Amino acid sequence: MMVFSGLEFLFRFLPIFLAVYYVTPARYRNAILFLGSMFFYATGEPRFVILLLALTVANYLLGNLFFRKKKKRYLACGVLLDLAALLLCKALALTVDESFLPIGLSFYVFKMISYQADLYRGDIENRPSFWKAAAYFTMFPQVTQGPIMRYGAGKFDEREPRRCSLTRFEDGLVFLTLGLSMKVLLADRIGILWNEIAKIGYESISTPLAWMGAFGYTFQLYFDFWGYSLMAAGVGLMLGFPFVLNFDHPYTAVGVADFYRRWHVTLGAWFRDYLYIPMGGSRKGILRTIVNLMVVWAVTGLWHGGTVNFLLWGLLLGLVIVWEKTALRRLMDRVPLIGRLHVWILIPLTWVIFAISDLEELRMYFTRLFPFFGTGVAVNQTDFLRYLGTYWPLFLAAAALCHPALYRGIVRTRKKAPTLLLLTALFWVSMYFAANSAGNVFMYFSF
Repeated sequence: MMVFSGLEFLFRFLPIFLAVYYVTPARYRNAILFLGSMFFYATGEPRFVILLLALTVANYLLGNLFFRKKKKRYLACGVLLDLAALLLCKALALTVDESFLPIGLSFYVFKMISYQADLYRGDIENRPSFWKAAAYFTMFPQVTQGPIMRYGAGKFDEREPRRCSLTRFEDGLVFLTLGLSMKVLLADRIGILWNEIAKIGYESISTPLAWMGAFGYTFQLYFDFWGYSLMAAGVGLMLGFPFVLNFDHPYTAVGVADFYRRWHVTLGAWFRDYLYIPMGGSRKGILRTIVNLMVVWAVTGLWHGGTVNFLLWGLLLGLVIVWEKTALRRLMDRVPLIGRLHVWILIPLTWVIFAISDLEELRMYFTRLFPFFGTGVAVNQTDFLRYLGTYWPLFLAAAALCHPALYRGIVRTRKKAPTLLLLTALFWVSMYFAANSAGNVFMYFSF
């Protein structure tokens, strides 16, 4: 699979596709986008192209069916078809072989479900053509890792064709470069620390190194996925689509609930609009609200993976959010520091649960984080100093980017010469590292 941070994508596929896309008359661009996206997907998952194509055709035909007759049984049929494909592939990947899980299945299936629901509810006013629906389901900037853009947000429903311009292209290139830099210069470099800790063995690391590892994985995951999201949004701008916000500086949140309103925004909005609210949301009393929240977070955990650690991760987050919304709500309003400590202490701890699927290894890691729960074997209490000397500049840069001031300053001044020089330097330094590395895939490919 071509990855956005790879040379093949940046210097072959993307320039050629954009050239073809721009010279194509606007009314045919959805067809070009669909065909180009299928080619893009086939470079990594050729055997699953048939599944993607079949789901695309089935969802389009079912959508047409109940666009005319908005009956719940038609909606149920479409949703069940999509969920059956998702659950079957995830079950086969878990019980037989991981290769049975197509890249991006969770993301494009959720787009298909939202399309069916929006048609049923009348949020899509005009009947989509096949090329519009197919381009929406499969568009290559989003097919592997999202964002889970709504059909309406992509302005597919508008009669006016999407318009491309030099300004949109330039803005897209800025976000592409920022995302590329986050992925290659921060996420991939910091990720080496987490890999090194795994090689050492969790039982043999000191408590300071265990905490370094937890924060290292926190930064790695954040800048890997935020970087991808910015690159996807940048390519989308080049194609004439609106910018899709998928991360809103979550580490400035005032609590875990606020954090997940800012983290992976499109997924959180999907669960809110198509699961939480239909179950009753917070409109039916505190007990029902708690149940609904726990169901949503259990499903969120299982959406990410079928192993026990993902379910634990989801349920734990659900409990923390319930705790914040009930027992701590007034106290957190008066003392915002409590919520910020939740973000900077509890979130990294939950990422450890997210990262380690083996429960015994997970238990061992927590005994190193909190050594009064157990003792390690042959632990070098000063091992963290060697890694601190290597990684402190990366941690400092990551922490600075967690605050919106630096990022927003770059975006706001993107037309000025100093910022353009900085972005140019970041691009070519990123290319140097990309050319001299193994081309690490994005972490959310596995979901």
